[in-house]
This record gives sequence, structure tokens and C-alpha cells, in this order.
Amino acid sequence: MAHLALVGIYGGTFDPVHFGHLRVAEELVSNIAFSRFFFVPSGQPRLRDMPVASKTQRARMVELAVQDNPGFLLDAREIKREGTSMTVETLREYQAEYSGGDTALCLIIGADAFLKIHQWWNWHEMFGLCHLIIVNRPGSMLMKHKNDLPEQIQQACAERWTAYPTSLTNQPSGLIYVASTTLLDISATYIRAMVAAGKSIRYLLPDAVSDYIKTHQLYTGEYEFKKAGRYHG
Repeated sequence: MAHLALVGIYGGTFDPVHFGHLRVAEELVSNIAFSRFFFVPSGQPRLRDMPVASKTQRARMVELAVQDNPGFLLDAREIKREGTSMTVETLREYQAEYSGGDTALCLIIGADAFLKIHQWWNWHEMFGLCHLIIVNRPGSMLMKHKNDLPEQIQQACAERWTAYPTSLTNQPSGLIYVASTTLLDISATYIRAMVAAGKSIRYLLPDAVSDYIKTHQLYTGEYEFKKAGRYHG
């Protein structure tokens, strides 16, 4: 059987997109032979608070962040969709678009999101639609202890783990790979709090995104300043 081409699907609120997101994407693209790699800003998340920036603003910030990297592509399908964003619906659309049998979809998610994957709508269906690539977050050792995962996840994933990204090209879906990437301790919550506090966000995200935030006066409300636990004085 010929090796399958891999399509990366990197979803998130990207509120705002920052160097933590971009570095993870850069290392994944460098280490895994993706034929295409999409950033997919979510519309209305089902299990998270509504983003602060609008759908259009978040998509534009991603567009600005990836504009100088031909290996990164913006896919705005979820922000154009009415109602709650359902990952399975997005994956169904991708599968229909790449229906030739020569492509495997790879959904990139953080370890914190993976711990709640059993709460996602129709989550079992994902294993028939894509592979999962899990990325740890700074300070998280979640994926070091698979036996500590919720029982539903353990049962569903027991035979799916692979230590080799090349395995993803051998079948169209159903595998789980934990990626080792540089974990930059940057969060969108922290950036929003810094903006609200009037602090510099230089070197936390691309200049084009920083300029967009300033021009459109995003994240300036006192709410963000109080909400972020990482801000100290």
C-alpha cells in the first residue's frame, strides 16, 4: 500500500494566535511530512467560554500570523458556520473533500483538550475520520501517564497509540500520536491580560498581530485584567 499524504488540521479559538501556537505548528510541519497544514479558528465553542475577539477578528489575526509562511494555511470554515462549532462536522467536510483514498487527516489538539475529548459531540466518530496528534501544554505532564486518563478515553484509545509519526501514513485514521515540541509558556489569556493592563506584548506574538490588536483596541477591558491568574503586578 502506498503511503498516504497527511493533512494537518490545527483548531483553536486563537484569541489571539501567538508564538506558542506558531512554534508548535512549525515543529510539527518540520517533523511530519504534511502535504497541507490548516489553522482552523473555531466559531462558537461548545465547551468553552465565547472568545473575546469576534470570529472575523480572530480569523484575520491568524491570516496575519501565517502570511509569511507558505506551509501554513488559514481555513475559515468554522467561523462561517452558524451555531456551535462541532469538530466532527468539520472532519466530515474534510473527509468529503479528500475522498480519493490517498490522504489521511490529522487533528492537532492540546493535551488539556484531549482529557475532555469524551465530552465532545459524537467523539467516537473521530477515530474513523482522522488521526489525533496530541501536543502537551507548558507545565502539563498529562500524556506521561495514560493510565490516569478518564476510563472512557482509556478504553477507546487503548489500541490506538503510536510512537512513530510515520505510522500515520500507513492507514487513513484511528491512530494517536503524542508530539514532542518546544513548549513556549505563552497563553492567549496572559496576552489579553497584558493588553488590558497596558503592558507590552512584544515578542509574544507576531508584530502584525500585535499591530492589529492595537489598531482595533482588542482586549482592553478590565475584565481580562482581573480574569488572568498569571498576571502579577
